[in-house]
This record gives sequence, C-alpha cells and structure tokens, in this order.
Amino acid sequence: MSGISVAFGGVAALSDVSLTVEPGQVHGLIGPNGAGKTTLFNVACGLVRPSAGTITWRGEQLRRLRPSQLSTLGISRTLQGVGLFPMMTVLENVMVGAHRHAKAGFFSALLALPTSDADEKRLRERAMRALVELGAESYAARYPGSLPYPVQKRVALARALVADPDLLLLDEPASGLGEDEMHELGDLIRALSGRMSVLLVEHHMDLVMRVCDRITVLDSGKQIAAGTPAEVQADPAVTEAYLGDDVDVEADAAALARTDGGSDV
Repeated sequence: MSGISVAFGGVAALSDVSLTVEPGQVHGLIGPNGAGKTTLFNVACGLVRPSAGTITWRGEQLRRLRPSQLSTLGISRTLQGVGLFPMMTVLENVMVGAHRHAKAGFFSALLALPTSDADEKRLRERAMRALVELGAESYAARYPGSLPYPVQKRVALARALVADPDLLLLDEPASGLGEDEMHELGDLIRALSGRMSVLLVEHHMDLVMRVCDRITVLDSGKQIAAGTPAEVQADPAVTEAYLGDDVDVEADAAALARTDGGSDV
C-alpha cells in the first residue's frame, strides 16, 4: 500500500501511509488507540476505499479491490472477534474457508452430483488438517457457541489457514487469550512465515516484538516509524506516542513492550 489516505466525513483517518509486506515476512502494524490501524487493515481487505494512494499485489495494481476477491488472490483474514457461523459445526465453519480449493461448481453442489460429493470429502479432509494444526480437532462436531473463547479463536484462525493463503491478515488474534495461549500463538505465527506472509494488527506489544520481522507504527492516522522491532522500540517518536511525553527511551522501552490497548478506529 502506497500513499494511502482515508477520510470519514471530512475527518482524516489516514494520511499518506505506506506499507509493504515482503514474501515470508511477519509485518506488524501498531499504534495507540485511534491511530488508524483497523482503517488501514480494512483498506487492505477492500472494506474501505482510500481517497488517495494505490494497492499493489504481486506487481499488479488493484484498482477496485473488493472483499470477495481476497480468496482468489490468495489472501485470507481473521476478524477482531471470531465471526463464526453459530448454526454450523466447527468443521463446517472451517470448510467455508476452503472454498478456494473447491473443484465442483455451485450447481453440482446444489444437485448433489458425484463431483460435489468428492469435492466435499476433499474439503472436509483439508479442514480437519487445519484443525489438527491448531490443536482443535476434538471440537470438530461442536458448535461455536458451546466453546470457550480461546478455542473459538483457534477455529477462526483455522478457517483462514485452510485456504493456504500467500498473505494472512491477522486482526488482533491475541485478544482474549491467556499468557500461555499467547505464547503458543506467537510460535505458530513464526512457523507460518515459512509458508506465507503475515500482516499482524495487534495491541499486545510483547507478542508483536517477539514475532515480527518489521513493524510499521501509526499515530493519529500518520506513519511515525517503520523498521525492525529493535529500531521501533528505540524510536523516541514511538514511545512518546504511546506514553504521551518526551521520555528516556532506554528507561521506557520495557514499558512500551508492556503497553496494551483496546478498540481502534
């Protein structure tokens, strides 16, 4: 994304923000509450159309990106919550994310033709492998509402992973998780970088600093820093944005790593 600007009712939510996620890279997007992280994330998903700037994917400019295109482009995303379908089982929810790999057409499925039966079997097997990877296979026949929130988060992540995306967009995946679960999530994200690129929007700075190769920092809709975790932690503009005053960077780097927030724009 290059030179992205977004305004809502005349109020600038983003001003000339640029961000590139390289192949195999875990790229973090951080900032205080209201910084514009979610707005930029939604631009990347086609949910918000920028007033200025360009989005380029694999060297091709996407002029009118729509959310329905993401799967065919090789991009998957999670939501801030879980977004699971309550009347579908865990396995069926994950199968929804695998439709990119479906071979049977809509009418084959509607008429229950043999090609549709074979396709459904393949998608079930793919979905179950994703649940196994997330340690959630024992919940396959359960409904989301009967599961603890951390397990629902795993299922939502499995639904994004089952498509085997080239780019995974994670929107606050650690929200609602305990310390041990967050550590497991960090290990998983690092392992995923061998298969795909990851753009991570997250408030838990300890997780971001541990798993990201590069970090972009927003404040009040503007990009104030970008670099490695060490470079970002040492940037006075970043600590000031989080802590509100001119600070001693060495004394407050640890405070930045512990900073946690709530909702975003």
